[in-house]
Amino acid sequence: MVYGWQALVGVIVVFTSFHGALAQFGHWLPDTFPHEYPGQPEGALGPEWQQYFEVKEKLPGINFEVPRAFAGNIPVQRAGHPNNTLFFLGFEHKNGSLTAPADPLNNEPWGIWLNGGPGSSSMYGAFFENGPIRIDLDDDEKLSPNDHSWDKLADYFWVDQPVGVGYSTADMRGYVANEDQVGSDFMGFLGNLVKVFPSLATRPLHLTGESYAGVYIPYIMKAYFGMKNPPVRIAKMAIGDPSITYKHVYRMIPSLSVIETHPQLIGYDPEIYNYFKEQSKLCGYDITLSYPQKEQLPDIPVILPTSHFRSEFQSTLLSFDAFQAELRRRHLEQHQTLTKRDREQGHNRWKRGLSERTNGTIDPWYGCMLLDMYIDYAVNFTFPWSLVQSTGDYTFNVYDVPDATSPSSVGDAYTFLNDETIRTALHAPTSKIWNLHFAYTFGSQQRFDPSPSPATFLDQLAANATKHGVGVVLFSGNNDALIAHRGTEIVIQNTTFGGIRGFTVKPSTPWFDDSGEFAGIIRQERNWTYALFDNAGHMVPANKPVAAFTFLREFILGHNTTGLVTSSGEVIGGTNSTLAQDVLPGSGKVFYGSRTRPSTYVAPEATRVAWKAFIEAGVAPKQTSGAMRLIYNILGWVYTVMIYRFALA
Repeated sequence: MVYGWQALVGVIVVFTSFHGALAQFGHWLPDTFPHEYPGQPEGALGPEWQQYFEVKEKLPGINFEVPRAFAGNIPVQRAGHPNNTLFFLGFEHKNGSLTAPADPLNNEPWGIWLNGGPGSSSMYGAFFENGPIRIDLDDDEKLSPNDHSWDKLADYFWVDQPVGVGYSTADMRGYVANEDQVGSDFMGFLGNLVKVFPSLATRPLHLTGESYAGVYIPYIMKAYFGMKNPPVRIAKMAIGDPSITYKHVYRMIPSLSVIETHPQLIGYDPEIYNYFKEQSKLCGYDITLSYPQKEQLPDIPVILPTSHFRSEFQSTLLSFDAFQAELRRRHLEQHQTLTKRDREQGHNRWKRGLSERTNGTIDPWYGCMLLDMYIDYAVNFTFPWSLVQSTGDYTFNVYDVPDATSPSSVGDAYTFLNDETIRTALHAPTSKIWNLHFAYTFGSQQRFDPSPSPATFLDQLAANATKHGVGVVLFSGNNDALIAHRGTEIVIQNTTFGGIRGFTVKPSTPWFDDSGEFAGIIRQERNWTYALFDNAGHMVPANKPVAAFTFLREFILGHNTTGLVTSSGEVIGGTNSTLAQDVLPGSGKVFYGSRTRPSTYVAPEATRVAWKAFIEAGVAPKQTSGAMRLIYNILGWVYTVMIYRFALA
């Protein structure tokens, strides 16, 4: 006899099998293929294809000089799937540098950039982050030069992958099954790429990316280290805001750290802070890192809500772009159903019931989903995120906490890249429409990645990197709430590289960009580098182009020793006790209103001074009287109405 839960499992198995069968036989998956443009050479790939892939036509809307470019689709060499290709867009560092013949003595670096998702096109990076052409966030027909594009320092490629993403193609039965296939496909692509550009085979490759590339790149490196004769020579892997570990490690565990970085999220309220601090401790998130880390950090389970299982919104299970979209949907729905009185009563319940409702136990409504909790608090009770309640414009940006403008600052090149002139110039396929996000990355509309987290093999990957002399670079933006820097620091201290677990000296060395501005914190040791970018969000090259450019030149392509721990224990560039804290304080500013004409909110100085004293001493400041708090709230709403009337004028 099959009991309830067994029957449910049976239904899930049957559904999964049926779902898998649909994917296997391609009944609903796109079937795409590269386009053969005039002049395509016959026969195998080789240097004669350079002229075919060269972007010869001037792109519409560009009235400035652009480096020589090459673009098109290259097969991944997967047996039985000739239409499985990756799309690339490459720019030369200097004229002729990509088309140079093979030369073992040519040590000029080159790079590849991968965006994440899973299923996000790397053309986002090319046109919104670190490529030579910058598309305006508000008008994707408005183009401008990027003075800090990465091709100014090396030959650079932006590659759409896995197969089917962006302008990459896949037959309906050819989508990747897992990350191991992502890695083998990418090696196949590289093997063909160096046939077209032979000099790349021996020149040092710097494999870079951000976000979900924190999964892609470790699996690509796993495939690389598993080959006797890899097609390229990888010198470094560098990943920004990397999803290199389990989702709750980089989304949930750092929640208190995000609040401490941006206390304006909770209105600088000590009572609310203490509640989050208690919940963080109860969830086991109060991890203390040591330098070096003497013992491996224990696994911390995810504790889900118990009183209301919010199956429609479990943020640890959602992909990055889906997470932000679901936040927007949920809160717009709340805006339509909750009255102002409902929200005021909700805030009062928050304040009155902090101790009564949990009594020293994990909050039953949220479980240990603390990211969800502080976002809910901010959009309901904290100005300016709470403007959603009056305007209906959802403004919480998990990619960049202080950016509460509307619409959010994530661009889309849909119009530009689907222009027929652009498509033809880039030798892009005609069998598909370019989209920023692709829904079927792993042959499923759910975009579920079945592969284990790279955390499961990171020690082995680190050992191979040490053995083969491959540098590892991880960097984070201090304003990122989606993949917060604290999670990356936990990963580093929990990984053994060069025979020691983690760094031996806490990251606390300042570094500066080319303009002389403080750029953040740097630490280098045993061929690993970690950098925390001050006042940058999830997309570091877009938020801090000067600092990102400096970082690429000095710490990824170059060998700047700032922050290096020497064999004697000396730190080049010294250490700074202020920077040796677990938190790099944010600017205190929040930008809101229209993105094109934003307003800036900064809490009163007295509030910020009292908060600083509270954090340093752990003593709550004197509470503002109820009458004064009401006056402040009224003034805040009057100010908001005035700002919006001005913005609409």
